[in-house]
Amino acid sequence: MNAAAATAAGAATNASATITEKVDQKESFASLFVDLWRDFQDPGFLWQLLALLLCLLLAWGLSRYWLRQEYARASADHGLLRAFGTGSLKRLAFPLLSLLLILIVRKIFRYWDLGPVSLMDLAVPLLLSMALVRTAIYVVHHAFAPSSLLATSERLIATCIWIGLALHLTGLSTPLIEMLQQVSFNVGKQHLDLWTMLTGLVTVVVTVLVALWVSGIIETRLAARESIDASMRVVLSRLVKAVLSVIALLLSLSIVGIDITALSVFSGALAVGLGFGLQKIASNYVSGFIILLDRSIRIGNVVAVDPLTTGVVTQITARYTVVRTLTGTEVIIPNEYLVSNIVRNESFTDSRVRFVLTVQVAYGTDLDVAMRLMGEAARAHKRVLSEPEPQVLLMAFADSGINLDLCYWIADPENGTGSIRSAINLAVWRAFREHGIQIPFPQREVRLLGGLPSTVAPPVD
Repeated sequence: MNAAAATAAGAATNASATITEKVDQKESFASLFVDLWRDFQDPGFLWQLLALLLCLLLAWGLSRYWLRQEYARASADHGLLRAFGTGSLKRLAFPLLSLLLILIVRKIFRYWDLGPVSLMDLAVPLLLSMALVRTAIYVVHHAFAPSSLLATSERLIATCIWIGLALHLTGLSTPLIEMLQQVSFNVGKQHLDLWTMLTGLVTVVVTVLVALWVSGIIETRLAARESIDASMRVVLSRLVKAVLSVIALLLSLSIVGIDITALSVFSGALAVGLGFGLQKIASNYVSGFIILLDRSIRIGNVVAVDPLTTGVVTQITARYTVVRTLTGTEVIIPNEYLVSNIVRNESFTDSRVRFVLTVQVAYGTDLDVAMRLMGEAARAHKRVLSEPEPQVLLMAFADSGINLDLCYWIADPENGTGSIRSAINLAVWRAFREHGIQIPFPQREVRLLGGLPSTVAPPVD
């Protein structure tokens, strides 16, 4: 009986404490508006309002001046920390400076008893939430590519933060957390509740977003380093993003309290899935890293995958490679195809490309003049290299004329080859026409031995 009575008394005490806590929260919620209304009727409220406005105005002016100085320094220094500071200060300077000034002024008001400070007490969490919203939107904006989903995500994040602030100010956050903690269940040996799952989800999302944001900054920094090969920059960017994402995921799970060793079962199932259903996809990813590491195909190379696909490599990802053909069409080629098939890379070690123009002239042509005119036509074009020098070669004595080959080199095949071929062909034709050089057409002389056949009627007079 004594034990039962003690248990009942303890339960009653806990219930009383819970009720008292909830009553205190409701009272704190009510006192927030009571204090504001009381301070509003106090003559010192105007001084509090004036001090708050002055703090905001001073913070706005200081933030603008500070940002101007920071952007002036950033124009001369493009380091990683400078990239972080310039982007974040633009959004955090005003709320953080306002918060600092308000905290100082509130301390002065309380120390010298200059008046009420309830309005300043309300401004502190509002400014903190404003800084948090701007930081979250900045990170999300730089972690993902612009899209309609990105704008929706930014609005959702801002809404969640302001709802959290409202729950905190009204004192409803604690009973809501307790209600979520009461809904619990077991997953294997792990005991979970809704609050743990919610905090875990938020932790995972935040850490992964920060990892993607940091990897984006590093990728931007690598893209500006022209001393590093383009393919190596792509490899480093992909590796940094993958490593940071995995570290962020494992770190967030550890913070939440989930046993990471339980993921070994998932990794085994993933390996089996890769071995069967995802074999082609995995092969493309592996081939992509092979291409990026051995640099057999690089961004800017002119490649010919087949007779119908010749163009410039514009993008190399982990799964596919994009080739922009000379007609402007973009072809997406799986990386496995590039590794397992023959690919002609016209600018693998040397970007220079050689072209040959074959022209046939009549047998009565002055070859010295014709060869000189062809060489001058090639040298007159600005894209033709002077070294190696254009050459004109006599290649063959054909049936209808003499074959001459004009050989010339260009260094920028990625800018197109059809236009330069057409220009030089037209220049050679014009030079030949001005100097009376004939380009013969095939002629055949047919002789009939023994007279006309009897079946052929004689010509009519």
